[in-house]
Amino acid sequence: MLKKVLIANRGEIACRVIRACREMGVASVAIFSEADRESLHVKLADEAICVGAGSNQDSYLNLANVLMACQISGAEAVHPGYGYFSERANFAAALDSLGIKFIGPPVAAIEAMGDKASAKHAAVASNCPVVPGSVGSVANEVEALKIAEEIGFPVLLKAVAGGGGRGIRRVDDAEDLASLFSTASAEAQASFGSGEMLVEKCVVEPRHVEIQVIGDHHGNMVYLGERECSIQNLRHQKLVEEAPFAGLPDSVRRSMGEAAVRVAQSVGYANAGTVEFLVDKDFNYYFLEMNTRLQVEHPVTEQITGVDLVHLMLKIANGEKLPITQEDVLLSGHSIEARITAQDPSKDFAPSTGKITKWCMPMGNGVRMETHCYAGFTVSPFYDPMIAKLIVTGKTRDEACAKLAGALREFDVEGIQTNIPFLRELVDDPRYRAGDFSTAFVPRFLQEKEDATL
Repeated sequence: MLKKVLIANRGEIACRVIRACREMGVASVAIFSEADRESLHVKLADEAICVGAGSNQDSYLNLANVLMACQISGAEAVHPGYGYFSERANFAAALDSLGIKFIGPPVAAIEAMGDKASAKHAAVASNCPVVPGSVGSVANEVEALKIAEEIGFPVLLKAVAGGGGRGIRRVDDAEDLASLFSTASAEAQASFGSGEMLVEKCVVEPRHVEIQVIGDHHGNMVYLGERECSIQNLRHQKLVEEAPFAGLPDSVRRSMGEAAVRVAQSVGYANAGTVEFLVDKDFNYYFLEMNTRLQVEHPVTEQITGVDLVHLMLKIANGEKLPITQEDVLLSGHSIEARITAQDPSKDFAPSTGKITKWCMPMGNGVRMETHCYAGFTVSPFYDPMIAKLIVTGKTRDEACAKLAGALREFDVEGIQTNIPFLRELVDDPRYRAGDFSTAFVPRFLQEKEDATL
């Protein structure tokens, strides 16, 4: 087994990987910014190296400093977590040139799936259904308009690179396309270094469903069921995820899973990854993209399969064969994850920063917490507002929903504002409890709340 692993990330995911390393007898190295000196991941790791000042660009995204930390520490491998360098092919290639293992997919697979145009080509070549639209990037708004008129409005303008809801705009008519194209392209350029755009048919009120895949470097790959991720904010960022998708026919689950494996294997994929789909009301599914990394919502898959994804990622990076076959994958129970963020719902979810003066986490049977925060920790303005993940698991979806509602009532944080009050209202909504929602649920929910105050 590997002897020392550096975690090129921060926050709760760094804590998650550090704990997995400890469980496997592997020494861990944390990196941190000056602003994160007191973060829990720094305290948990066997070693910790400062990589710069508070901002991401000066620290966690400072390629030279992170690579230097890898060399100074003597780490044999690097786990990138998610975000930051997790889907940057140049980072994986740089590690390879230094003789350090990247705990993730091969460089070629990152490149193939990091570009939405080439990913769509891979899906088509793998006989996987795709959303109608441009096969590759469009040259400008004129070409985008031509394609939009051919496939019909509404359409989505989407950044070829990146993800996380950035560089995406819905266009309902021709008059708005040019301005929205310009805005989305500029956002994509600022976020991902590329302003290239795709045009796709907008599947109205779909479910956002993703398939977890994991494979080794010996040609073996399995899918670990699906996650339902339709509860998203206005920027397409996920708020609540669950596994499995209650009500999904077994035949569709199997078909989607097999399609996900075909797409991943077509680009020589290995290690953990997620293939995302849009699913309409008739359970027709369409390839959306592939995330070449561990997902924020991976715990719900672990809860219903009993598979520790981080353990497997380390073993696969070490050259081991996948210890399970598809027949070994059994789904049991229902798990839901709620993302806890340092945001003020009463002020249009503006970021909230400052020292946490009270941090009382929920506990109990079937409750799992992933966080880097504690009473006395200061939430800085430099990073993503997610401060914790609350995961609950029950025998049925109804049981899991009840546990989530109870856990959110028990979760007590003071000193900063959080989205916990908003999540309490959301999960108590009868439509959510009934599973009657799509990607349009949260925008409609927010509009109804606003109308009720007028």
